[in-house]
Amino acid sequence: MAPLFTSDEIFEATGARAKDAALTSINSISIDSRELGSDALFVAIKGDRFDGHDFVETALTNGAVAALVSEGKAAGGRCIIVPDALAGLRDLARLARQRSSACVVAVTGSVGKTTTKEAIRTIFEFVGLTHASIRSFNNHWGVPLMLARMPAETLYGVFELGMSAAGEIEPLSRLVRPNIAVITTIAPAHLEAFESIEGIAAAKAEIFLGLEPNGTALLNADHEQIDLLIAAAKAAGVVNIVTYGFSENSDWQVVNLVTEGDQSKATVRHGENRFELAINVPGRHMVANGVAALAVSDLAGVDRDRAIAALAGFGAPVGRGQRMQLGEVGNPLLLIDESYNANTASMNAALEVLAQTTAPGGHKVAILGDMLELGPNSATLHASLKEAVLASGADRIYLVGDEMLALASELGANRVRLHVKTAAQLAEVILDELAYGDAVMVKGSNDVRLAGIVDAIRERFK
Repeated sequence: MAPLFTSDEIFEATGARAKDAALTSINSISIDSRELGSDALFVAIKGDRFDGHDFVETALTNGAVAALVSEGKAAGGRCIIVPDALAGLRDLARLARQRSSACVVAVTGSVGKTTTKEAIRTIFEFVGLTHASIRSFNNHWGVPLMLARMPAETLYGVFELGMSAAGEIEPLSRLVRPNIAVITTIAPAHLEAFESIEGIAAAKAEIFLGLEPNGTALLNADHEQIDLLIAAAKAAGVVNIVTYGFSENSDWQVVNLVTEGDQSKATVRHGENRFELAINVPGRHMVANGVAALAVSDLAGVDRDRAIAALAGFGAPVGRGQRMQLGEVGNPLLLIDESYNANTASMNAALEVLAQTTAPGGHKVAILGDMLELGPNSATLHASLKEAVLASGADRIYLVGDEMLALASELGANRVRLHVKTAAQLAEVILDELAYGDAVMVKGSNDVRLAGIVDAIRERFK
């Protein structure tokens, strides 16, 4: 396989000059001095908490062949100097996209971005060389980093695009230039930056502005903003618009859904065809994500039977519905890890899964953390979870965070076993109150740090 970039390509793409940078090629790119691949180029970007220029010497000592640095911040040898390191990274990303003949997919949405991206990746990897975003590298530095890492030989590329304010998705989409643009759903999220959910839909619709000519917009139809998205796609000149979901008018419609233990089975209708789909994770929302991946693969020309076979092995990513049976087979503790993020749509979906989950040997436990960045209506939105929590059948409810006070008040003291301000406070209590035979779901926004509770449960009951 050819190198990721030759030195000539790096200098031409970025307009860089070198300070003692005797390199011929690179095979990987990193912004973390602790995580360097072979023949790595370290890019010294300035983040919210750290400035990569402070770690250039460490990266070079740890094996980076060179460092891409901003003008005036070169440190020691083997530095490639550009006006701005992040802009230089975008230049490399742009070059990676220009030279690629891959089918490129970009995924955004209020809920389900990462799971849908992973489902698409699962299918594509089954049929050819695939490059996909890792974790949730979906912002102004994560997207160019992921795109710059895409080898020239790639057949399929899958990228996640995120945003917290209007105007953030358009430049990412114009950089990725997707052949297929997916919007998973629209829901209340990042409301601190928006006056309405329609504003969120308009911001997500920026993805259409980078869509390649003759590209396709693939839209989940199961939300009230679908007409707004279709209108936005048409206004952006998109001709090919395809819908999916449970909605009766969807091009890819789920007409039957059955949950059996840790598996979901569904009948999917597409035109005159009907076929069966099975994935290794329960939940209506998870099936919708799987159908999105199936529609993407069809648009990319993948054989449908092969795509369905690939999805049969698909399960939820870490922190997004992953299910773990801990302990003895006969009487395990079931842990459902939804700790990565939360808004009202994903919280309701997770509680629906909990409602379908049994705990024959113990308690059904819900550990729910704050849903952050919901703006002035946060209290109302948290309180609105009451019916879903009750319908889940959880007989032990633990709430974490100041915003959950509204839900605690709605549920009443007799239903909430414990409400604390921090995950650390709950961690001191929860391990002694759980037992084998329990079914436990942990759900909250990432910054509430419920992942630490997940790790503690796994360690105690392994």
